[in-house]
Formats: sequence, C-alpha cells, structure tokens
Amino acid sequence: MSQTYQPKKKKRATTHGFLVRSASATGRKVLLARRRKGRAKLTTV
Repeated sequence: MSQTYQPKKKKRATTHGFLVRSASATGRKVLLARRRKGRAKLTTV
C-alpha cells in the first residue's frame, strides 16, 4: 500500500502558487485576505 501524499513542487506551484492566485479575481481576494491577516507566507512555494 502506498502513501496518499506524493509531493511534487511543480504541481503544488501550478495549483496553489502566487502566479495562479494573482491571475484570478477570487485568487486576488485570497491574497488580500491573507495580507490583512498578516500571514508570513501568502502562498506555498
């Protein structure tokens, strides 16, 4: 039986990365909310 999580940096970046978040209106809202909250990291990678 294999583990469920097989991490891949490229997949993670292209799904949850900064450029992807900045591209859509809802993604920009996410970034804004995280900035407001004072997150150290806005997105992964």
